[in-house]
Amino acid sequence: MNEMRKIYLRRNTLMSIVFEILTIICGFILPRYILLYFGSDTNGLVSSISQFLGFISLCELGMGAVVPASLYKPLAENNQNKISSIVVSAQRFYRFIGILMLIYIAALIAFYPNLVKDSFNFTFTASLIGIVSISIFAQYFFGITYSLLLKADQKQYISFIVNSVTLVLNTLISVALIKWGYSIHTVKLVSAIIFVARPFFLTIYVKKHYALNLEIKYKDEPIKQKWNGIAQHLASTVQEKTDTIILTLFSTLLNVSVYGVYFMVINGMRGLVYSLTAGMSALIGNMLARNEKKELVAVFEKFEWVMHTLTTLIFTITGLLVVPFVQVYTNGISDANDYIVPGFALIMSIAIAARCIQMPYNVVVQAAGHFKETQASAIIEPVVNIMISVIMVFKFGLVGVAIGTLVSMIYRVLYLAFYLMKNIIYIKAGSFFKQLLADSMSAFIMVFSVSFININVDSYIKWIGVAIVITFICGIECIGINIIFYKKYAISSINLFINKLIRTGGR
Repeated sequence: MNEMRKIYLRRNTLMSIVFEILTIICGFILPRYILLYFGSDTNGLVSSISQFLGFISLCELGMGAVVPASLYKPLAENNQNKISSIVVSAQRFYRFIGILMLIYIAALIAFYPNLVKDSFNFTFTASLIGIVSISIFAQYFFGITYSLLLKADQKQYISFIVNSVTLVLNTLISVALIKWGYSIHTVKLVSAIIFVARPFFLTIYVKKHYALNLEIKYKDEPIKQKWNGIAQHLASTVQEKTDTIILTLFSTLLNVSVYGVYFMVINGMRGLVYSLTAGMSALIGNMLARNEKKELVAVFEKFEWVMHTLTTLIFTITGLLVVPFVQVYTNGISDANDYIVPGFALIMSIAIAARCIQMPYNVVVQAAGHFKETQASAIIEPVVNIMISVIMVFKFGLVGVAIGTLVSMIYRVLYLAFYLMKNIIYIKAGSFFKQLLADSMSAFIMVFSVSFININVDSYIKWIGVAIVITFICGIECIGINIIFYKKYAISSINLFINKLIRTGGR
């Protein structure tokens, strides 16, 4: 791996981790104030509206993955005309999407308030949808093409810096507005204005650092796989939103709020794991474009081990600590007892862990541009989720939708792993099952060893104390298991960590 790729990978990974940590912290703070000042129903309403508006991203039709995949080769070859034509094609596509978005938002304003009319009047809900949609519209489609260009060029850290600043600014101002007694509508309107600033900063950066010809003409479509990412994108969006939508349609806003609180924590951990992959897609895409097969296999195998090991460690700890955290987090809320759902917490932790384990395989499949070849499994995943969740939500509520999510995610990770081994990186299936065995043994030993610790806490200080003890014990055990199964990777990672500490301490 050349020096510049290492530098970009470090920058992307570092800023991604910083952004995800800030996302987790801000994600804990803001919903807490909404719960305290506006109640569970309003928190559930905001969460539900955000999920419904998230379907706007369906209009992307997979371009968020296809555009970077199309840019890897021209960026590696420094083909400015090709880069410009891809950017122009993507911009035209997203301008058309903007029209479709407005139609969808209008339809949502007309029909969604009827779903929650027993709790909120039409004007309250419709106006809140309109306000929240401004923020989501800005985040998704103003300047998204430039964001994808930076991602493909291994400079996603620029986006992370801009996103981090606006995220912190939004949280500080929103909390202040809530404490000063402003309505939820005012709070969300100010948030929307802050987030609109994101794409303008990206536009300024790209125009300054890239010699794009936005007037370029082309005869043939430069984004060859423009429509091949549709199935994966539609399926992924449906998969992400299914649980909240089903709970909104067939359960209560209280359950939506409960789901939102747990998902905030568990998804925050997923974001932390995902942050480690920030530069991997562009790195692997660059290797594929240069046909560096031997180096690609070596990078992938290390990447796979890191993702499996960290996912197992982080989500075992999350499964153990999420209920005590929610208990402290909801302290003082009138219906706090309804938020203690250990079965749901356990299943969702395993389900999101499966999603994280899927990441290394999905990154390579997308970087290789195998969208059309894997679209059938992408469709099957949300179909399985919806069928199981709808059947089970009536009897099991939150646990029912969690089971649907878990089964569908296990199916998808198995499919992608075997597809990758047969079609892109030709490695033996035994290596995958060895990794799963190491994951399972690590999780079992970690859970068993800390089962004697009392995790019933009533304050953040006590929770942090318990979390430190459990994390230390689980961390030592996870390292021990991986020294047995993956001595080379484990020892090299330990040495790297020690050397960094020594260098840091010597400064």
